[in-house]
Amino acid sequence: MDMNLAGAEWFKSRRSQAGQECVEVAWLNNGNVGVRDSKNPTGPALIFTPGEWDAFTAGVADGEFNRP
Repeated sequence: MDMNLAGAEWFKSRRSQAGQECVEVAWLNNGNVGVRDSKNPTGPALIFTPGEWDAFTAGVADGEFNRP
């Protein structure tokens, strides 16, 4: 998997408020999706394949990660 994130354009959710710490996402050239902590933009990032990202976002939409 290509881990080169140089030139990636990171963005936060439209629901994110100014100054709020959250995660940032980048659509990568090879179809993968990058996710990082906005507090540490030079730190590590998670890289999802398109299938992994689809499974993750479907799980979020289905409430799979909701706290009990």
